[in-house]
Amino acid sequence: MNQFDLSNKVAIVTGASRGIGEAIAWAFVAAGANVVITGRSSERVDAAAAAINLIYPGRALPIAAHAGEPDSAKTIVDQAVTYYDRVDIAVNNAATNPHFGPLLEAGPSHWDKILDVNVKGYFYVCQAAAQQMIRQGQGGKLINVASIAGLEPGPMMGVYSVSKAAVIMLTKVLAVELGKDHIQVNAIAPGFVKTKFSAALWQNATLAKGLTDRTPAGRMADAKEITGAALYLASAASDFTTGAVLTVDGGYTLT
Repeated sequence: MNQFDLSNKVAIVTGASRGIGEAIAWAFVAAGANVVITGRSSERVDAAAAAINLIYPGRALPIAAHAGEPDSAKTIVDQAVTYYDRVDIAVNNAATNPHFGPLLEAGPSHWDKILDVNVKGYFYVCQAAAQQMIRQGQGGKLINVASIAGLEPGPMMGVYSVSKAAVIMLTKVLAVELGKDHIQVNAIAPGFVKTKFSAALWQNATLAKGLTDRTPAGRMADAKEITGAALYLASAASDFTTGAVLTVDGGYTLT
């Protein structure tokens, strides 16, 4: 199991104050890593880091930052290096979806907000983290949390689907460009996970039934069920895996 060991590694996880990001942060710490937890709310990131540090003292650093702002990524990486001396893993998980409805009803503000956070924000973090990894000269891991909505249209989530399709292509382009630097770049495409972010789906009884009826597993996932894929992509076990999209959806996209 040593190939899954993250001891002495430093990981950045965006959108880690709750949901999938928080679950990934816990999994990484349990595997030995130090984790930088980021999110917009200082109160929430502080609380998430405090919960980890209560059990694993000093292993989580909270940084409040807006994922869609160009300067935020560099600030996060710089603070991670100042506190932990390096960056080995970066997980882009922060996302937004202010529009829920037919695509033709989406306005400019919806497009701007979703692309700024879900696509540009991911690029900024990849850029800043990769530059630091190249300076270190020991390779690294970039993991983008995409979605099955990036593989096929999500119900009433057209703009979000477009953004997640862009995340998948961003992953593939960076995988090609960073291969020579021994940096693996991969994506996870979760299916429907029961988190606060997805509440518009699972709190609507009709939508929820349609989704679970189509899913061979017959249910939505728990956030912890995404962490195995993240641990694989963050560890030495995936050193020959790059540009991949790991679908974790209970079989939804098979039907």
